Formats: sequence, C-alpha cells, structure tokens
Amino acid sequence: MQKGAVTAAIVLALGWAGSMGVMGWNKYSAELQIASFQSEKAEVAQAQERLDAYSGNIENVVADLEVRQQALEAMSEMLPDDIKKVDTNVTDSSEETSKTVEQVGAFFPQARGLAKIEARQLAYVENMTRYADWRARKAEEALRKLNLDPRAMERAARAEAQSAVGGPLELLATSANGDLDPRFERLGLSLERMSALELALEGVPRVVPAAVTRISSNFGYRRDPFNRRGAMHNGIDFKGPYGSGIYSAAKGEVTFAGWKGGYGRTVEVTHTNGIVTRYAHLARIGVRVGQAVEPGAVLGGLGSSGRSTGPHLHFEVRINGRAVNPRPFLETAPHVLKEARGTDSARTFGAQP
Repeated sequence: MQKGAVTAAIVLALGWAGSMGVMGWNKYSAELQIASFQSEKAEVAQAQERLDAYSGNIENVVADLEVRQQALEAMSEMLPDDIKKVDTNVTDSSEETSKTVEQVGAFFPQARGLAKIEARQLAYVENMTRYADWRARKAEEALRKLNLDPRAMERAARAEAQSAVGGPLELLATSANGDLDPRFERLGLSLERMSALELALEGVPRVVPAAVTRISSNFGYRRDPFNRRGAMHNGIDFKGPYGSGIYSAAKGEVTFAGWKGGYGRTVEVTHTNGIVTRYAHLARIGVRVGQAVEPGAVLGGLGSSGRSTGPHLHFEVRINGRAVNPRPFLETAPHVLKEARGTDSARTFGAQP
C-alpha cells in the first residue's frame, strides 16, 4: 500500500509538473505571437479600430463589404494584361496582408472577415494603381509620337483642370485617426496623373476642320499671293464652297470669336493641353467666347473675309504662341489616339495637296 501511495504521488507530481510546463510553453508561445503581431499591425489599418467602430454589428458589416468587394473585383478582372508589363514602383502587399489575416483571425476571430476584405481591398488598390500607371504611360507614348512634350502637356492640362474647381474641404482618410494609407495616396497620385495626360490627349488636333479636304496652300514659306514676295504661311489653307462647315479640331473652349485683322472673321479655340487652333477668313461665326466645344463641333462657315483671294479656311495650330505645322497632327493623331485609347476622330485626313 505504501509503495502504491508513493507511486501515485509520483505520477500526480509528474502530471502536475507536465501540465504546468505545457501551460508555461503555451503562454510563452502566445507572448511571442502577440509580440510579432504588435510589431506588424502598424503596417495595416488596425483591426481593433474596426471592432470599436462596428461594435455589435460585425456580421452585417462583413456581409455588406463582401458584396461591395465582389463588385470591385469584378471590375478589376476587366483590366488589360498589359498592366503587368508596366515598369512601376507599385507595392505588393499580398504577403503582408496574408500574415495579418492569420494574426487577426487568431486573436480576434470575429474580425477575420474584415481582415480578409481589407487585404482584398489593398490588392485592388495596388492593381488599380498599376492600371493608372499603364494608362498614363500609353498617353505619354502617344504624345511623344506626335512630337509633343508630355510634361508640358501634363502641366497645361493640370492648369486647365484647376481653372474652375471648388467645394467643401473633405480630407481623405483610411483610418479613424485621420491617417491616409500610403497605398491609397499612391493610387490618388497615379489617377491624377493619368487624368491630366488623358486630358492632354483630348486637346490634340485630330478632326479635319473643313468639310472638304483639298489643300490650296501648305504650311511654311511661300510666295505671298498679293505682293508676290517670299513670306511665312503659318497654317494650312483648305479650299471649299462658300459657307460650308468649319469644325473644331479637338475638345476645348472658344477664346476668341470676331474680326482679327488680315485673318478676317476668326475663331480661336484653346484646348485642354494649352494648344490653340485658329480658324480664319470665315463667312460667319457660329460660336461665342467661353463656349465649350467638342471635336467636330461646327464653329462657323467657310468664307473669304480679311486678306484672302477666295473662299477657303486658313487653319493654324499654335503651341505656346508659336505656329507649328498642323498637317502631322491631322494625319497622325487619329491613328495614334486610336492605338492609345481605342478612339478615333470623326473624320480622317485625306487631303490632296
């Protein structure tokens, strides 16, 4: 009996020691996990803030966010494969967010669904950033093909976009304390740049400005039709029937409409990238200053007002006040823009010099 009692005591002692050892190891392991979690949670929006914000209604919030996220992901599936080839510094948070989901699920099981949705949102944000960079790159390439400076065009487009904006101040934040996740900020910058460059593309002259495309005089030096001396011709002359339509070469705003010396009745349109197109010798003017015009909008009728020998349209393209040859734009822009954006001008350039 004594031996049995001693044996039982030893077994109990060993069992107690073992259980205490297991408890100690579990506590140590848990402390390590907590320390690891504490060191990483600053990199992602904090789960506890979500718990506080959604107290008591997490299941409903998760269900609503899940539906919204599925809609966002369906949109991202339509993005072109080319965005994978963009040379960009966009982050990849997939490994980081995967760890966070596991850690949040371990310590806050009720918040695991939110952590999963947050991870998918960050992946979507980064994918959309790549898409914006891809679009911006395509626009840059198109502008270079047209011998235009993308930076100068972007600056002009930004100035145009900022010329008439406003509204109440509502700062963007991605956490309860007002901080903005840098990945969201990066997306905003990429979208802003993409928007400016595509706005610049909209201002590239690409629509033939006359109803007929027969050219009677090209850009450059020529013999003046009145004094027969050498002179610079700063545009292209389109010969056509008196009163036939004159069209805006691109999207913009009418900044002059009236008589302009030897140009006669003239319309000037300032486009979204700062380029100015001039339409001269008109028989009539059909627009007013300040009017917004789309590509192909009717500006007036072809005529012979001012210093002119007969009915024709004198068409100029000016960049920073300097006249450039309009012909490369009219010949090249429709194809370049179609390649860059999948769009084309209303009418193609098929002139006979």
